[in-house]
Amino acid sequence: MQNQLNTFRGYTFPVSPLQKLKLPIFTNAGIELFVKRDDLLDPLISGNKWRKLKYNLIEMDQLGKKGIATFGGAFSNHLHAVAAAGQRFDFPTVGIVRGEMPIELSPTLKQCKEMGMNLYFVSRAAYRLKEESDEVQQVLTSCNDFFLVAEGGANEWGERGCSEIWREIEPSIDYLCVACGTGTTLKGLVKGSRSHVQLVGFPVLKGMDECPPLTDQDCKLMADYHFGGYAKHTTQLLNFIRDFEEKTRLPLEQVYTGKMMFGICDLVSKDYFPKGSKIVVLHTGGLQGRSPLI
Repeated sequence: MQNQLNTFRGYTFPVSPLQKLKLPIFTNAGIELFVKRDDLLDPLISGNKWRKLKYNLIEMDQLGKKGIATFGGAFSNHLHAVAAAGQRFDFPTVGIVRGEMPIELSPTLKQCKEMGMNLYFVSRAAYRLKEESDEVQQVLTSCNDFFLVAEGGANEWGERGCSEIWREIEPSIDYLCVACGTGTTLKGLVKGSRSHVQLVGFPVLKGMDECPPLTDQDCKLMADYHFGGYAKHTTQLLNFIRDFEEKTRLPLEQVYTGKMMFGICDLVSKDYFPKGSKIVVLHTGGLQGRSPLI
């Protein structure tokens, strides 16, 4: 395979713009902060999900598989992106969903179904075991000609796509910040990293306190901004997002990007970043999961 492929079925993979944020909290600290707007890569295959799917899609075609089967929860941005990719490029998709089938589908799962994804609900115990579970294996047997993608796109192909973010960022930065779920985006960034740039990850899960041990790259995890764990939020966080959006016109959501930006602003107020620092923040998208409470 070539070092970098830029097309899939005639579609050219997009490049996201870099937007400078001018707020008193940054200018008063002598900091330049830019947002890598991966949320603008595609209206449906959003943010880092595009990055993580890129080489998975290419591999699916090279192996001659007819579609993708993957895993996710009721509010999974990953499932939504895979369903959207299937609709866009005309291949079937299967979503193996954590938990029993609810009386009413979440908005995310409704959209997945509308985009043609076949949904299979499995018990939480079976979901934890993934392919080692008989329950999950029954689903996979029914779609054995599908390319299996890990939850969140967390595989070598997902990491490879995320490593290419460096190609779109000028070398003269000091920090690159990213929200972390499965950690795939961070692992990809570590693999393609520049020795002089510190990576700063903001986990949305409890208990994630170690960076991927892949290189000697300077990498820090800020584990104090998960607001209770994945998909959880507080009034303080929602109020921050509303105020931040009003001042910047930059859309955020409460699961990933809102928590990361809250953490960055808090660290700036505590003088974590030295004066003169140039920071790039990766907007990982996920706006389809934005809470109506914001």
